[in-house]
Amino acid sequence: MPLVIGEHVNLEGEADLSHYQEGESVVRCEEQTGGGAVGVGWGQPGPGTVLSLLSLGLWCSNRLSYTLALLSSCGVSSGRQLTFPRQQTDMSGVVLVVGSGGREHALTLALASCPAVTSVLVTPGNAGTLAAPKASHITLPLKDHQAVAAACVEHGVSLVVVGPEDPLAQGLANSLTAAGIKVFGPTKEAARIEADKSWAKSFMNRHSIPTAAHQTFITTQEAKTFINKQQWAGFAVKASGLSAGKGVIVADTAADACQAVDTISSSFGEAGQTIVVEEKLVGEEISVLCFTDGVDAAVMPPAQDHKRLGDGDQGPNTGGMGAYCPCPLASQQDLDIIKKDVLQKAVDGLRKEGTPFVGVLYAGLMLTVDGPKVLEFNCRFGDPETQVLLPLLEGDLYDIMMACVEGRLGKVAVPFSQDKSCVGVCVVSGGYPGSYPKGKTITGVDEVSGEAGVQVIHAGTKREGSSLVTSGGRVLAVVVTGAALRDTADRATQLAGRITFEGATFRRDIAARATKVTSRFGGGGVTYKDSGVDINAGNEFVAAIKEAAGATACPGVMGSLGSFGGLFDLRQTGFRDPILVSGTDGVGTKLKVAQAAGMHDTVGQDLVAMCVNDVLVHGARPLFFLDYYSTGRLEGQVAASVVKGVARACSLAGCALIGGETAEMPGMYAGGEYDLAGFTVGAVERGNMLPRTEEVAEGDVLVGLPSSGLHSNGFSLVRRIIEAQDLQYSDPAPFNPDNTLGAELLTPTRIYCRSLAKVLEDGLVKAAAHITGGGLLENLPRVLPSQLSAHLQASQWPLHPVFGWLAAHGVCSEEMARTFNCGLGMVLVVAADKVMEVISLIPGGEARQVGQLVPRKEGMPQVVVEELEQILSAAAAPLLIQCPSLTTPRRRVAVLISGTGTNLQALLDHTKGGLSGAEVVVVVSNVAGVKGLQRAQEAGVTTKVVPHKNYKSREEFEAAVNAELQAARAELICLAGFMRILTGSFVRAWRGRLLNIHPSLLPAFKGMHAQRQALQAGVTLTGCTVHFVSEEVDCGAIVTQEAVPVLPGDTEEALVERIKTAEHRAYPRAMELVARGKVVLREDGTCIRS
Repeated sequence: MPLVIGEHVNLEGEADLSHYQEGESVVRCEEQTGGGAVGVGWGQPGPGTVLSLLSLGLWCSNRLSYTLALLSSCGVSSGRQLTFPRQQTDMSGVVLVVGSGGREHALTLALASCPAVTSVLVTPGNAGTLAAPKASHITLPLKDHQAVAAACVEHGVSLVVVGPEDPLAQGLANSLTAAGIKVFGPTKEAARIEADKSWAKSFMNRHSIPTAAHQTFITTQEAKTFINKQQWAGFAVKASGLSAGKGVIVADTAADACQAVDTISSSFGEAGQTIVVEEKLVGEEISVLCFTDGVDAAVMPPAQDHKRLGDGDQGPNTGGMGAYCPCPLASQQDLDIIKKDVLQKAVDGLRKEGTPFVGVLYAGLMLTVDGPKVLEFNCRFGDPETQVLLPLLEGDLYDIMMACVEGRLGKVAVPFSQDKSCVGVCVVSGGYPGSYPKGKTITGVDEVSGEAGVQVIHAGTKREGSSLVTSGGRVLAVVVTGAALRDTADRATQLAGRITFEGATFRRDIAARATKVTSRFGGGGVTYKDSGVDINAGNEFVAAIKEAAGATACPGVMGSLGSFGGLFDLRQTGFRDPILVSGTDGVGTKLKVAQAAGMHDTVGQDLVAMCVNDVLVHGARPLFFLDYYSTGRLEGQVAASVVKGVARACSLAGCALIGGETAEMPGMYAGGEYDLAGFTVGAVERGNMLPRTEEVAEGDVLVGLPSSGLHSNGFSLVRRIIEAQDLQYSDPAPFNPDNTLGAELLTPTRIYCRSLAKVLEDGLVKAAAHITGGGLLENLPRVLPSQLSAHLQASQWPLHPVFGWLAAHGVCSEEMARTFNCGLGMVLVVAADKVMEVISLIPGGEARQVGQLVPRKEGMPQVVVEELEQILSAAAAPLLIQCPSLTTPRRRVAVLISGTGTNLQALLDHTKGGLSGAEVVVVVSNVAGVKGLQRAQEAGVTTKVVPHKNYKSREEFEAAVNAELQAARAELICLAGFMRILTGSFVRAWRGRLLNIHPSLLPAFKGMHAQRQALQAGVTLTGCTVHFVSEEVDCGAIVTQEAVPVLPGDTEEALVERIKTAEHRAYPRAMELVARGKVVLREDGTCIRS
């Protein structure tokens, strides 16, 4: 067996030392004669030293490396003499720690506790490091790397540990390593993973490391333009360079994100000149760090930092107000993914790119509904995470760091406590993170640090005489190690309050989110929250809406929210012979607009209106309402906003919200998505039920009540127009520039209960039609006898401007009348002699006569809307003048194919509606009779066959293809399974106008069989890329990409089909971007995006 620390071997008689290898350790040697020691010393015996092996003690250490080459022969007998050669060894055990914060104080304490460390030098340090065991301060010019190296040699430094990121980004590790000094910390090149966020994002994409969608900009205007076009729920705006952990601003709206761009650009100097804009990720944020030697990664327990200044994550971002470890919010599945798909992939990727990373790699992550995603990488220990990680480390920190530096981490254990928690509460100066005073006297530190299991970690402190005073924003942290997380957090908070100085501030909720989880049943084990369902959040949501629901109570309501069922006493409503009428509905894809615009307070009224208006047309008064809210992850504020809107609408309708269901279903919905359904019950006296179809007669008049806009129908068509026009919901509405497009489209559906209450009660209405899905043409016939036809005069009611906008985008009058309400939300059938009375009884003077019933002749439609085409044309005309793009000719596209043309079909489908900025005018195939030609012919597109076998050279073939392209006046070419290699001259002639699609996320997996390459590489994410064609295969500038997961057990065929589905979305999108000039190829081969 190998020798261990402190082992004594008595070599009397035969001993086999052949299993000791070069590099193992002989630490202490004693030459003995008789019973007394002749020589005792640490280190290698000098050259020529002769030891008698009558009695020899050998101690082995895994910290120091010595050669046993002369002991490797088999058999050592008593009395044998050995000569030891000269060896260069470093026995100093002196460590230099670079930095002055809490992280460096924690590192100093941990290193000083290691037996092999004889002293710790700290530069520049703080009051805490100055008082640490074995520690002393040294002043070094850190930007003068040669001076630092010289000082290391002078003081016999065996290892340099670099705390902050700046020296690493400036190449300190490179310079010291070149001077033969061991450094725990990455090179300048590897440190780019933190120092250049733009590069880091590209690195993550190259190595399929999960992260947020993002884009990088060098001008603020480009960044703002991009932001205003995104339909994200929020944004993270980042300075690409180093900014002391403060160069990130999270914004919930596009306007705030644009302001953040200006702030980042103006506040962080050179670091903020390149700006990264990311999609805001939603979930719990955690930090997971690992030791690495560039090959292996030893992962530390997850920690959670608290960035916001105030309790409840309120106030500005800071460098960190506290942390705790381990964090139970990450499931074991999350941690497995983080280890394999984040940290190990990053270590492997950096090594493969020629910049192996040695030191601590830090991953800041968001636990989203789609799994962990990287927010950022750091190239060093985190602060304040280090303060709560190191107390749990049960291994020797110096040993581990040396193993990383010497490339043998895989052979060293890195154990952490499995039964303890650690919580750190930071105490900061008043005014932090803004300007703050310094020099405030601190008291209570000695008393608190004397407590068992407690460390007071200094950051912004210094000594002035005998006094300890503040010298920074984050002054110190009280770090407590204990068994139960809740008790440990409570103790750390209580002790933080015992440290005082003028303006001292600290949070009282560090680890609060985690203790909610661990407190259940004593903690441990898998929880429902681990699976994505947060019961506490559901309870908090119910509490938030209870008051709003209670405010809708009316006669008949029994009980309140929280029962198994909603109870209603019909007898208390005064009905004598009631008929119950029920209705149920949803809001449809209008919800997609609300979610994209981040406006959730109006869709509740849409839900109620769609249900109660349906009940109303039967003459019924709605009595009570129930809602159903389903989502993948419950966001309490969003859900409460929706349901409070439901409650307000119930009040408008005169009914009670007596119950509902909130369903949190992880995996059913994408992040930020939710769906709604509603159910209402009303009552009507038996004799007052509508429609009274038998009374409806020729000559009856149609009375209309205006809508508030689109109401809740036709939004799939509306969203298609918005997508085709590349509009954002934050843009000014083209038909009402004083309001945003999102706000205009989300104008809630009108509720007509109060407006119609009197006329229904008096029996003045024969029938009523709610103009909902199906528009005027489909809803009026539902209440009319088959022998009558409704003739409407579109000039008799005001047309909401949104309908003119739709008409300007090519929605014809017939489609408008079949899909939308066209400005009428409710139509009543009234006897001619009752019209004036009905109009007078409807409040607001908004009801008007809009048509009449006439005999229906054979072949006549049951609804005729006269003058609608002229009204729509007049409404569209101003918009056509204001928006020239609506009348701009579409870009003429040619598609080159060789086979079935499934991507061709996607392009044809995208362009056929007239909303696209592109038009496929010709399809050219080099093979006759293929399926793609049939697809084009069925779509009415010209087809041409140019068989390549008929031509002697590629140049002749391409000349023939070019002739067809010129004849079709093609302006843009899309290759869709075109199996011929194009010459450089053809590519140059069509430069910037020639697109291709490749089944991988380029630049990964170029060439043939990309899907097979992805499976062989073991990636978990691949996809497709649309790019401009260049002379080098699969190397042109990227227009757009779409990611596709690689699933366990995937075959090549299954992956091909999944990527093909993504291609059918990505290729039309890319064609549209290029056709509209949103993506243009620069002269230097990169893209301009607008």
